[in-house]
Amino acid sequence: MTKVSNVRAQAAHTLYQVVDKGISLSVALPRYSRDLSPQDKALMQQICFGVLRYLPSLEFYCQQLLEKPLKGKSRVYQFLLYVGLYQLQYMRVPEHAAVAETVNALQSMRAAGLKGLVNAVLRTFQRQQQGLEEQAEQIDACKYNHPGWLIKKLQRDYPEQWQDIIEENQQQAPMWLRANNRLNNRDAYADKLFDKNIGFSIDEAFQDAIRLDKAMDVFALPEFERGACSVQDAAAQQAARLLDPQDGELILDACAAPGGKTCHILELADARVVALDADAQRLERVSENLERIGLNAELTCAQAEQTEQWYQGEQFDRILLDVPCSATGVIRRHPDIKWLRRGSDIDELAQLQASILEAIWPLLKSGGTLVYATCSVLSEENQSQIRAFLAKHGDAKHIALHDKDTEQQPGWQLLPGETDGFYYAKIIKQ
Repeated sequence: MTKVSNVRAQAAHTLYQVVDKGISLSVALPRYSRDLSPQDKALMQQICFGVLRYLPSLEFYCQQLLEKPLKGKSRVYQFLLYVGLYQLQYMRVPEHAAVAETVNALQSMRAAGLKGLVNAVLRTFQRQQQGLEEQAEQIDACKYNHPGWLIKKLQRDYPEQWQDIIEENQQQAPMWLRANNRLNNRDAYADKLFDKNIGFSIDEAFQDAIRLDKAMDVFALPEFERGACSVQDAAAQQAARLLDPQDGELILDACAAPGGKTCHILELADARVVALDADAQRLERVSENLERIGLNAELTCAQAEQTEQWYQGEQFDRILLDVPCSATGVIRRHPDIKWLRRGSDIDELAQLQASILEAIWPLLKSGGTLVYATCSVLSEENQSQIRAFLAKHGDAKHIALHDKDTEQQPGWQLLPGETDGFYYAKIIKQ
């Protein structure tokens, strides 16, 4: 990794790793920001998220302002230009500071010879900004700042709402808390927030959830270290509530990492929970989360569909199947998804989801409950998946979660807005 110190240089390296090398932002961002102060880390995150949200527009501006794009060993400096352009267009950084700091970043990137070029591009953008923005607005990729394949799928699935979904994907996601019912219910924890002058709101539709007025350091939350609350989107909190765990039951949380749903299940019932995940490193996160709230689960590292490698022979009373998915419902939290995913990934993911469903279904007791979940908004992974499963399994009884949840259009689809985009379907084994 190149040794750099300037925040904007760090951001350029991070974005290069994500867009050109296919590294997840959740991996690249900590790697390049680890030596920064908390304030600089926040600034770097804001820049990286912003550039990824508006990447096609920023690419278009560079096409207009450069004689030729920067390639090969110079490619990382193209991302520094995106960093500078994003600041000028969207951030409250004074324009002279945005230009100066971006140009100065070249010093720590050992490319001082490019200072004149970067300065000229940013200064020209300032002069031509209105005209360039008007041109970009005429190009769908720039107008919506989403890949074409995803726009088409959203238009197909949500002919009336697709533009709203795209607009929500460009916003900063709210910070939701889940009160730990073993220590305090939602209203009791809200009182603790009130006493600390922490602004929040409550939506009665979400039983355990509190939405903070603004994001904050978790360790500034009342009794966070002893497990009084956890950070979890209100949509994700519905998984455990829909599963409805009961004391004494044997429950499988398949694809469990990072553990929010596992913890919630145990907060609601004295159950024996098997937390299964294929990623050993992410399974450590489950262990850390359980340790903080003082509860225990049986952690198992294996591929969910390869049941011969991990299944012990005792059928489960309830199964939460939060399958690997496109994550198209949480783009505002992970803007790199738009550029790391490909349209071809969706069919592959749907096949994997179907294979996991088929493998896990025999592990459920007769009369048992399975909740299928994704953080996707695409029908291939959601309604179509469950419709095909119900048609194939006569012993699968579909349980409606609302009045529009039918066997022809099964499940509950939450779209990005107040909460993240999530999908749930509830099935009982007859």
